Amino acid sequence: MARKPRIHFPGAFYHVIARGNGRQDIFLEQADYHQYVNLLQEYKQRFHFTLYAYVLMTNHVHLLIEVDEVPLSRIMQNLQFRYTRKFNLKYNKDGHLFQGRYKAIVCDMDAYFLELTAYIHLNPVRAGMVDDPAKYQWSSYQEYVSLGKECLVAKDFVLSQFARRKAAARHAYEEFVAQHLNEGHREDFYLVKDQRFLGDDEFLDTIREKTAEKISLQNSIPLNKVVEITVATLGIPAQLLYSTSRGRQGAWGRSIVGYVANKLCGHQNKTIADHFGRDPSVFSKGINKVEQQINADKSFARLISKLEKKLTHV
Repeated sequence: MARKPRIHFPGAFYHVIARGNGRQDIFLEQADYHQYVNLLQEYKQRFHFTLYAYVLMTNHVHLLIEVDEVPLSRIMQNLQFRYTRKFNLKYNKDGHLFQGRYKAIVCDMDAYFLELTAYIHLNPVRAGMVDDPAKYQWSSYQEYVSLGKECLVAKDFVLSQFARRKAAARHAYEEFVAQHLNEGHREDFYLVKDQRFLGDDEFLDTIREKTAEKISLQNSIPLNKVVEITVATLGIPAQLLYSTSRGRQGAWGRSIVGYVANKLCGHQNKTIADHFGRDPSVFSKGINKVEQQINADKSFARLISKLEKKLTHV
């Protein structure tokens, strides 16, 4: 089954993740980060969207965007096309820079807004690049704590959730982010419904009313099918994944199944663990290891990308 079409309505709130094609680096030097920020500023003015938070990592970006009349698809198409063209000209490269389809999760702003800003700002800390988000130059966190960056994000709205006076609000927001410093990957931010939505059933009812679209609450790809495609792609015998032994190959195969079933297909961690008769906490650790391997090993990242493509065309 192909991925579902993008949802658009004025006021839609998205967590956008755009990755380098095959997990390749999309920023090679400081000037590249500057270029992307400048394009964000340009398109924010042209298309009138609100940017609440961003982080530019070596091989991917996170954006927290609320759109107005212009659909997110048009915003991202322009942004990524312009940046890719400039990047390829500069480095004498050709072809796609970004992974074919960026992830755009329509989020319940009331339920997830503040924690998503903290999660995005803490990406460099989770990646081990810095121990304090204020030390990372290429995120909106420095704007929030007034360390001299130009204003690109709607920080006043965020800070107003903490206190009336700006100084008190900034301090409260710093404390709020600090409370999340030791958190790892938040898989709950990726447990989407119908491949696109993060929120409860009431939130989905609201989306239905705004878009008149039928939204399924079921996972579009059955877990058995995910296992079938994964073992065929990896060349791992299926019986190893269900074996009661603690063999390394079976454990690694289950972790990969867990990663794609959770991240791409929306299956809950507990459901996947129960399917294999394993403890959910073990699966969570395995999924985190797969993510680390994707970031560290480009050949493995290409393998996972190949697996993802197969699953999106089921």
